[in-house]
Amino acid sequence: MESQNIEYKESWRDEYLKWICGFANAQGGTLYIGVDDNGEVVGLNDVKKLSEDIPNKVRDKLGIVVEVNLLEKNDLAYLEIITQPSAFPINFNGEYHYRSGSTKQLLQGAALTQFLFDKTGMTWDCVLMNDLTVKDFRDEEFELFKEQAIRSHRMDKKDLDMDNEQILNHLGLIKEGKIMRAAMMLFHKNPEKWINGSYVKIGFFETDADLRYYDEIHGSLISQAEKTIDLLYTKYMKAEISYEGVTRIETYPFPKEAIREAVYNALVHKNYAKQIPIQISVYADKLYIGNDCVFPANWTKDTLLGKHRSLPYNPNIARGFFWAGYIETWGRGIEKICEACDAYGTPRPEYTVYPEDIMVMFKAKEMPINISMTNGGDIEKCPDNVLINGQKSQKWPEKWPEKWPEKAMLIIELIESGDKVSIELLQSKLGLGHTTIKKIIKSMQDEGFIRRVGPDKGGHWEIVKPKED
Repeated sequence: MESQNIEYKESWRDEYLKWICGFANAQGGTLYIGVDDNGEVVGLNDVKKLSEDIPNKVRDKLGIVVEVNLLEKNDLAYLEIITQPSAFPINFNGEYHYRSGSTKQLLQGAALTQFLFDKTGMTWDCVLMNDLTVKDFRDEEFELFKEQAIRSHRMDKKDLDMDNEQILNHLGLIKEGKIMRAAMMLFHKNPEKWINGSYVKIGFFETDADLRYYDEIHGSLISQAEKTIDLLYTKYMKAEISYEGVTRIETYPFPKEAIREAVYNALVHKNYAKQIPIQISVYADKLYIGNDCVFPANWTKDTLLGKHRSLPYNPNIARGFFWAGYIETWGRGIEKICEACDAYGTPRPEYTVYPEDIMVMFKAKEMPINISMTNGGDIEKCPDNVLINGQKSQKWPEKWPEKWPEKAMLIIELIESGDKVSIELLQSKLGLGHTTIKKIIKSMQDEGFIRRVGPDKGGHWEIVKPKED
């Protein structure tokens, strides 16, 4: 039966040199000629000539030596071609083939790049930058790195005396007197000068087709790590405010530890050669992080989500993030994300894994909205996730359109905030037309949720106890 290391062919064709190439580039293997797909010997007529020609063709085309054995079963002759794994990349007419499972794969794109890196002992981030010197870096990026490294106890205070070049040497980012690509990505203020797409995009979506606003985070990876988390939790998420005694408690929809770990891992493992930015899509009830990456050979989704060794695609960038205290080096990133979600009371993230990219989706924490009434009364008809003076309330009228309770709650929040609420303000905040907003306002008045105090111009809205049924 055919497997990772065994292939059957009934007769010889020169194109089967691709299969030998695939074995050499993978774990080695054996190709049987004169055997059908079921492993039954069918025999060869020109077996002796083939036993002489095949080794020569392999040597001339692939540059390697294989073992060719003439075998016989039930008076039928067949060939056994044994290929050892090669320590260096093998190509057939400029193509690189690879044995994966029981199939032969033509390596292309990021998979080919990673294969060549693996075979040569190089990585994408260890390439030397001929046109970059220590003088091209700013002190601010290194100061930020030092602050994080000291805070995480990865470096001692005495290490603060190191200059920029000493830090790069300490991290192993200078080789043969030249600066590695990883150093440029980690510390240069503008890595996009060399690598397009080396930044983060964040967008807030009402729906999949309704992008309300977005930001781009540029700069060194060290600074992107800090800025991305700060922006997410200051602009893109709304916290529930509560108090324990006099202590103000802010509860966000997504666990900060989990999001931080996911963002840092995206920055470290990203395939920057694709020149596509990391994309973070924020919704009211979910958050997506999309990233182009290259997984180690033969890894599956189960390998990724299970216990595994740390095999970063960019090990030198990973080393910088480790010393800054951003990540560990044990391959526990996903495990830590899941633990953080469990502790926060949110579902574990869902991963969608493709050959060259990954998408992780976080679901928001279900948090009740607590409204303190101006007159001490209770609203009796609100969504299940709304608390009025800390008490669970009933639902909105069933006759209301599906989106009205959500929009009405935003109106109530705006009134509670003390802002002057106008139709124009509601249009900008709710994304609805003038007529629809007036219908919601009138219905809220009719149901007794709000009332108008004073004239249309110069007056204001108040939240009131609703009408009794």
